[in-house]
Amino acid sequence: MGKGTLYLCATPIGNLEDITLRVIRTLKEVDYIVAEDTRHTLKLLNHFNISKPLISYHKFSDRNRAEEILSLLEDGNEIALVSDAGMPGISDPGEEMVKLACQWDIPVTVLPGATAGLSALVLSGLPSGRFVFEGFLPREKKEMERVLALLKSEERTVVLYEAPHRLTATLKKLHKVLGNRRIAVIRELTKIHEEVLRFTLEEAIEHFTDNKPRGEFVLVLEGSESPGEEKEFDDIPISHHILDYMKLGLSKKEAIKKVAEDRNLPKNEVYRHSIHLPLKVEE
Repeated sequence: MGKGTLYLCATPIGNLEDITLRVIRTLKEVDYIVAEDTRHTLKLLNHFNISKPLISYHKFSDRNRAEEILSLLEDGNEIALVSDAGMPGISDPGEEMVKLACQWDIPVTVLPGATAGLSALVLSGLPSGRFVFEGFLPREKKEMERVLALLKSEERTVVLYEAPHRLTATLKKLHKVLGNRRIAVIRELTKIHEEVLRFTLEEAIEHFTDNKPRGEFVLVLEGSESPGEEKEFDDIPISHHILDYMKLGLSKKEAIKKVAEDRNLPKNEVYRHSIHLPLKVEE
C-alpha cells in the first residue's frame, strides 16, 4: 500500500453554503479529518451528515501529535485537514502540518474555497492587483514596531486580520506609524451582519471609539505612495535614516534595504553610509 494523501480542505468562513461539492465528497471519503477545533468542525460535519474520526491539531499541539498524523498517512490513510474557517495553512497551525508532510514526502493537494483575506480585498474598493497579506500583527511591542516600520513604505494594498478587543488599539498604531491612509474595515464576512466600512484611519478610530467592535474583522489598508514621490527624507542624513529604522527593531541589513526603498537609491550606495554604524542599537 502506498502513502495516503493530505487534503487541504477550505471550509466556510460564516455561511455554511460556501463549501464546494468536492470538499463535501472528500470529507465523506477520507479515513480521518484533522481539525483545529474538533467541536467546531463537528457542527459542520453534522450539518452535512458526515461522520468520520476527528483528530485535534492546533497551535498548542506538540510534535508527537503531528508525527502521529504523518504516520497514519505513511500507512496509506487518506486525511483531510480543515481549519476553523477558511483555507487551512493561512494564519493557522495547518502551515506547519503541510511543511512536515512535504518533509516526509507525503502527497498533499488543495481543495480551494472560502478565504477571508481575498474576500475582504475584493470588497474593499482598494487596488487589488497587487497586495500583501500580513495576517495578525505581532503582539510583542518591539516586533510589532519592526513590522509596521517595514509596512510604512509598502506600496501594495495590505490585508490584516484583527480580533474585536484589539481593533481600536491596532487602528491607532497603524495611524501613528503609517499616517492617515484609507482603510476598509470588513466585519463578519458572509454572515447575517456582514458590514463593509470604508474610512480614513482617523475616521475609523473615531467610529470604533464610539461604537464597540463586535465580530471578526479583516482590515484592508491602502499602500504607501511611490518612494519616488516621497520628499520627507530629503533633509535627513542617510546614516540617521538607517539608525531610525534600527531603533524600531530592524536589523542593520533590513534598515539599509528600507532606506534604499524610501529614497529610491541603490542599496550599495546606502550601505556606504552605514559602514561606521554599529550592528545593533541599544534600547
